[in-house]
Amino acid sequence: MKYSDSGVDIDAATRALARSKEAVRSTWDGRVRNELGAFGGLFQAAEGEPLMVASVDGVGTKVMVARLAGRYDTVGQDLVNHCVDDILVQGAEPLFFLDYFATSKLQEEVLPEIIGGFARACRENGCALLGGETAEMPGVYGEGEFDLAGTIVGRVREEDVIDGSRISGGDRVWGLPSTGLHTNGYSLARAVLLDKAGFAVDDKPEVLGGVSVGDALLAVHRSYLNDLRAIWSVLGRPAVHGLIHITGGGFYDNIPRVVPDGLCVEVDPTAWTPLPIFQLIAAKGGVADSEMYRVFNMGIGMVVVTGPETDLTKVEGLTVIEIGTVGQGAEKVRLPF
Repeated sequence: MKYSDSGVDIDAATRALARSKEAVRSTWDGRVRNELGAFGGLFQAAEGEPLMVASVDGVGTKVMVARLAGRYDTVGQDLVNHCVDDILVQGAEPLFFLDYFATSKLQEEVLPEIIGGFARACRENGCALLGGETAEMPGVYGEGEFDLAGTIVGRVREEDVIDGSRISGGDRVWGLPSTGLHTNGYSLARAVLLDKAGFAVDDKPEVLGGVSVGDALLAVHRSYLNDLRAIWSVLGRPAVHGLIHITGGGFYDNIPRVVPDGLCVEVDPTAWTPLPIFQLIAAKGGVADSEMYRVFNMGIGMVVVTGPETDLTKVEGLTVIEIGTVGQGAEKVRLPF
């Protein structure tokens, strides 16, 4: 199976966004400090002030798994942590978060669980849940359906911005482990596991080691804020040349967003073992390796690029895997598939 078989066409989305670039650029002035395609938008309100960093996202069709499992305490955490990671890529610390919850008809027992998840993740990341919007839209959503989106705003000093420009040949490439699918690839995961393979959310396939399908799919998206704080505390901010959040588009689409022209991140997928949930999806769906690494994070949620002399295993308490190197190449990322 391919992602497009589940109704998601990454290439079509890329083409449509490319046609919209000029409309976006037409709104910019000198206060916008990033290029299109960055994980977060950089904005400097006044000369000499720290840069504001903003990002908006959703949790996709993971909300459908939450409905099937009757668990609503995780998806709010997912959304906050995802957004934190998106601005972390540029070196930013989160300030505040805004949420949007839309549904066909408000279920009073569901919303507090979701907001509780927002609040928990905001507390853990040290940011304020500043406010949000709740909308009932019968006819747009089916009975019991809902969707989530959120916006985060953070800040970073201009001299601390991480934009990948310091990445160079010979750099080392490290991976910070994920907890699962995080917040992308759920349309394909559901098509394979729930539709094609016929699993129920309570089923416990042997490969998952006693964990149910629902729990594996609902594993909370990790925030890497504390990991990066530990790295910066021990090694200093200049030690990190680039950060890549492995979200929608997997390795193939996210790594090129940060790597300078003429360089290529060579990823060695034998450096780690994909999490059992990815093994199950690949086996039950007959999904090719190249498709798996384009759709999913495969167990690596954040990629850290450092100089050749930097050893992240020296950072106490940090779980990290060296997954590749930076070489020369026009394609910006290379895997053996």
